[in-house]
Amino acid sequence: MKELLDKALDYAGKNAKWAEARYIEVESTGLSYRNGQFDGIDSGKESGIAVRVLNESYSSAYFDTTDWEKARDFIDDAIARSKFPGKKFMGTIREDKASWKITQRRPVKDFPLEEKLEIVRDSDRIMESEGASMRINFLGDKIINGTYLNSTGANISWETARIQYFYMFGVGSGDKFEQSTGQYGASKGYEYMKELNLDEIVKSEVSVLRKSAEAHRPEPGTYDFVIGPEISGIVAHESCGHPTEYDRIIGREGSQAGESFLTGKEFPFRIGSDAVSVIDDPTIPGSYGYYQYDDEGVRARKRYLYRNGMTSEFIHNRESAASLSTEPNGGGRSSSWEMEPLPRMSTTYIEPGKYEVDELFEGIEKGIYMKSFTEWNIDDIRYNEKYVGKEAYLIENGKITDVVRRPVIETNTISFYSSVDAVAKDLKFYAATCGKGDPEQGCDVWMGGPHVRLRNIRIQ
Repeated sequence: MKELLDKALDYAGKNAKWAEARYIEVESTGLSYRNGQFDGIDSGKESGIAVRVLNESYSSAYFDTTDWEKARDFIDDAIARSKFPGKKFMGTIREDKASWKITQRRPVKDFPLEEKLEIVRDSDRIMESEGASMRINFLGDKIINGTYLNSTGANISWETARIQYFYMFGVGSGDKFEQSTGQYGASKGYEYMKELNLDEIVKSEVSVLRKSAEAHRPEPGTYDFVIGPEISGIVAHESCGHPTEYDRIIGREGSQAGESFLTGKEFPFRIGSDAVSVIDDPTIPGSYGYYQYDDEGVRARKRYLYRNGMTSEFIHNRESAASLSTEPNGGGRSSSWEMEPLPRMSTTYIEPGKYEVDELFEGIEKGIYMKSFTEWNIDDIRYNEKYVGKEAYLIENGKITDVVRRPVIETNTISFYSSVDAVAKDLKFYAATCGKGDPEQGCDVWMGGPHVRLRNIRIQ
């Protein structure tokens, strides 16, 4: 395939003003356990080549054949389509030659299937022993190898591995029922599962749900809130990461995954208090969507999306950056060889502040500590939003007191960030699979943040 990749780039480069070729191979395994029974195993391997050319417009070809004659036909079709007038945006930069891979202490390819099965089975048994019903446990892994070349000199190759764990279960109490899901992941080998301490997570979650099911709803009124990293993470992802993906701002994703409330705004635009900064950073070691170069050969770097309450930077691929006459910033991600790279998040989080977590509770006479969520909703432009608590407590005179059931924050992006007056020093991440595009691409991401304090939130 490497020989074919070189040949494809050489041929495309001779027939276009600019060309690139990308090879991606993904080998994956997943197995699940459901309600005390092994639910099955799925494994597969796929690979292919994407070629993109730029003449009067840009066009792409995708193929998984090793037959050069057939591959050339696909490339010829892309070259022909690129001669029709259209968008000519394809940003170029100082092109690198590099190779990178992650370190695995317990490599994915060597980890025994029996041990994988033991992980999901043991988790199911713990849930059952703690009284949980409707139990689902899923363990997945994948190894990704890739090479990116272009006609302006880039030559990037990589090898990475990712582990993910997903669970879902329910707990009932009388006529009340609570459900919990969790997703964890990292770019590591199977040493990650030991680091995760899944047994303690499961036991704690079951206990939390049981207490929540038996608790009362908080009285309607105005409260100060302290939110945990799980909530600050989903807020950062949904109400900062997505609206700053530049294809959303210009409407390219409008009929697919939505638009952005930032469309038409003058920049920098105030979105909240000075206490709030939100970062997207693909280069955090071990992060679930970790990469050193994106799928367009652009070196990844830390990006401030919001800084001190103001918009600061957008997430760009080569195309969107060129449309603004700026350099791409390593945000072009593709979920597989037959998908185009779109401006995508990787690890998006609210930047930690200067406070200890305990200090956030001081001075709150009437408040709610919403540590985690059971439900969230947000509109297509990432403006109106809602978060429903899973583990939540009353705060009275600076102290955490009674458990409360399902408090609801219903607000909008600017009101949410404007209500923030203090951000703690702690930082924690959670994994997710972020959907976008048409056909939809599911990309591996981390999202997270510290504990955050919000003032004067009205709940019904």
